[in-house]
Amino acid sequence: MNGQVKPNKKHKTFEKFLKRILIEIPLSKVGKFLIRKTNKEDLKSLIRSLHPIECESPLIRFGPNTDGGYLIPNDLDGIEACFSPGVSQVSGFEKDCASHGIKVFLADNSVDNPAEQDELFDFTKKFIGSFSNENFTTIEDWVNTSLPQNHSDLILQMDIESFEYETILSFPEELMKRFRIIVIEFHQLKQLHNSSFFFIANRAFQKILNHHKCVHIHPNNIANTSYIDSVEIIDTMEFTFLRRDRIKNEEKFAKNFPHPLDFDNSLIKPSKDLPKNWFRS
Repeated sequence: MNGQVKPNKKHKTFEKFLKRILIEIPLSKVGKFLIRKTNKEDLKSLIRSLHPIECESPLIRFGPNTDGGYLIPNDLDGIEACFSPGVSQVSGFEKDCASHGIKVFLADNSVDNPAEQDELFDFTKKFIGSFSNENFTTIEDWVNTSLPQNHSDLILQMDIESFEYETILSFPEELMKRFRIIVIEFHQLKQLHNSSFFFIANRAFQKILNHHKCVHIHPNNIANTSYIDSVEIIDTMEFTFLRRDRIKNEEKFAKNFPHPLDFDNSLIKPSKDLPKNWFRS
């Protein structure tokens, strides 16, 4: 007898219960730990709320046909400025905004200047986050400093490596409504299976959805894919939102993915299609 207890029916039942409420996460190379799993129906409900709709304005592409290019509705008349936190090695999206006469405000503390220059560019050497100090600024402070006493419509294009969640949650409601078009690359989406992360991410998404609807999702093909409880999630995806007052029919869903104007972020990685659970097929 080796002293091992043979699992009985009660043990197996308890094990099944734990698998329903917990998820095992790798911890570097030293082992694993358990976290509370997000309720599957709550996760599916969030994904359903993000199913892209087909807006009346056709989608156009701003930026290159690779990483840094995004699809937005062709609804630009009256937009005064684009705020673009997160400066990468290309500024194609911002250059296309400028070519349409839209002022572009860029911010990033990790670089000294944008990759490209334009007379309509205005650069701030700070990160964007939930508070302001010598290295960070909030969206509210940045907009108020850049466009004082101004109430015009704006575009937000944000790729700030997971700071998007705290930044969105710190948005004043009235400022959120000024952004007619919002494009955000969301990171760490596989953590939606973690109930603690889900609580924060869900609040951020629902804050946007108070006044906007999702009109496009594009998976970053560099990111990993995970499956838990049959829900497929790509770790990094680009979301485009349009303010609801610009939409006539919120029940007409987009069904064709990828969009003809979608391109892979990386040419050296396999293509990734948007998982079917993320749109109304």
